[in-house]
Amino acid sequence: MAQDPLFIVMAIAMLAVVGILLFGIGSFAKGGDFNKKYANKAMRWRIAAQFVAVLLILLFVFIRRQTTGEG
Repeated sequence: MAQDPLFIVMAIAMLAVVGILLFGIGSFAKGGDFNKKYANKAMRWRIAAQFVAVLLILLFVFIRRQTTGEG
């Protein structure tokens, strides 16, 4: 499974979500002008990245079920 290119892309997407989330938490902790400037942008990027990650997860599950003959 780790050799599957879709799995690798899915894992990268999930890591991107974590990275954006940590950036958002860091900017929130820093506060001030930086937080005011980037808080909403970080939230939008996280939501978009989560959407892509969820779609990739669903695609991965769908393809894996088709190839194994389950469901």
